[in-house]
Amino acid sequence: MKTKLFIFAFLLSGLLSACGKTDQPATSKPVPVAAKAAAVAAKATAVAPAEAKEPSRFDIYAEVSLTPDLSHLSDNQKRMIGLLIDAGGITDEIFWLQVWGDKDKFLTSIENPRVRRFALYNYGPWDRLANDRPFVKGVGPRPPGARFYPQDMSKAEFEAWQQPGKDGQYSMVQRNAEGGLVLVPYSKAFEAEINQISDLLVWASKLADDKEFAAYLKLRAQALMTDDYRASDMAWMDMKNNPVEVVIGPIETYQDALFGYRTAFETFVLIRDPVWSKRLARFVKYMPELQRGLPVADKYKAETPGSDADLGAYDLAYCAGDCNSGAKTIAINLPNDEEVQLAKGTRRLQIKNSMLAKFNKILIPISNELIAKDQRRYITFDAFFTNTMFHEVAHGLGIKTTLDGSTTVRQALKEHASALEEGKADVLGLYMVQRLREKGEITKGELMDNYVTFLAGIFRSVRFGASSAHGRANMIRFNYFSAAGAFSRDPKTGTYRVNVAKFEQAVKDLSHDLLVLQGDGDYDKVAAFVAKMGKVEPQLQDDLNRLDAINIPVDIVYLQGRETLGL
Repeated sequence: MKTKLFIFAFLLSGLLSACGKTDQPATSKPVPVAAKAAAVAAKATAVAPAEAKEPSRFDIYAEVSLTPDLSHLSDNQKRMIGLLIDAGGITDEIFWLQVWGDKDKFLTSIENPRVRRFALYNYGPWDRLANDRPFVKGVGPRPPGARFYPQDMSKAEFEAWQQPGKDGQYSMVQRNAEGGLVLVPYSKAFEAEINQISDLLVWASKLADDKEFAAYLKLRAQALMTDDYRASDMAWMDMKNNPVEVVIGPIETYQDALFGYRTAFETFVLIRDPVWSKRLARFVKYMPELQRGLPVADKYKAETPGSDADLGAYDLAYCAGDCNSGAKTIAINLPNDEEVQLAKGTRRLQIKNSMLAKFNKILIPISNELIAKDQRRYITFDAFFTNTMFHEVAHGLGIKTTLDGSTTVRQALKEHASALEEGKADVLGLYMVQRLREKGEITKGELMDNYVTFLAGIFRSVRFGASSAHGRANMIRFNYFSAAGAFSRDPKTGTYRVNVAKFEQAVKDLSHDLLVLQGDGDYDKVAAFVAKMGKVEPQLQDDLNRLDAINIPVDIVYLQGRETLGL
């Protein structure tokens, strides 16, 4: 671990220098969620894997230990982290209920330990990185609405339902005794679990050395109890100096593939690096100028996001729920509340230990297989970090409300909103890199580093599959760039190379098209665009199969928790 951190520091320093309740709950130390699940799974008795013919599929994740340095933290802060991990474990249990149901019964039904472990990673019997293909016998397709909606509910029934707030983010849709649809707020649907989380957050607030963070924890506890998160989101935006960070609650809508309305529970516990965070923060001031320069008509960039934004570097100490399922997050851009974004902007958290693990274990091996030999020298961690960082910053660009003012982009585009937003952030992130290099604000390396690393990153993320918003976004970009001639493939070596002029034009054109699709809010047009561009063609699939054949991991999985951290 020390060696990796040294390498990371060396690589990143070049980029950055160039860029110019005290009452603890009376409970015994809890068993980490993963350990509890493994203990339950050890009692297994029944189900055999459907994919026995492809055993390597169960080993697509590379293990990474989450052991950030806590030595600079006070004893109270370390105790607080333990409580935040306990709270995160409960969000993990809620997430299981949202996407599958009874976790313990499910895991104990699986006899094969490798399949059981795979089910634990996937939070159910569907392979999240293979278009939700079932890998347990007797299990059908994944319900697109997960368990947010009744399994027998059709889209037509929901659309015809005259119920205010039916598109809300913080409620379950269930059936009443008469068989009709009814909304059940999360605070009621998961009342016992949420009460526990809220208590833990209040206790943790009494251990927080930072007063603003303590206030946020109390507000977040209240938000969970009331299903009203705006005040806590506003408070989260105001925090600047807290050394420990937590993102907890129902956050993203990725799991709702039916409408893209409902949010899933998750938790991040992070340790801030104040030195690197301060150096990164300087880029945020260019947001208004970059917004004005977007390659699209003025009406698609008329909004002015809040300027009270934050860009920081962190190490991940623990994650649970949605963010721990399937592909792991390497950067965060929150809050998602459009009103908060317009008032205060967003905070962008770069998760550097997760990022470094993916670069070393996945991106470099992919590049050695699929990138033209003479362009591999452009694959750098500096470029990977920069591309990822500006992906998150780029979420703040563009437009949040459709041009007619009737609704948000998220509500208008429903289940396609996340894929389009992730695709926008990817391509506009690269646009930002281009502009900042032109201004001399980024001088480390060269623009070609960002381009070739960006291309290699498409191969990494497209392996997440169509069930992932990031996977679909990368499929769209690959097909769009391919049609534009932004890269070419050598049929003899099976490797790809960037064609600079066409690559730069494709960045501009795709930026334009995605911003227009979002601003227009035309659901049918977006659905047709995603259907046409968001699929893996045979040649690409053959190349991705080569990566599987040489056992390049698809993603990482964490060894984490109190014991891993020595808490």
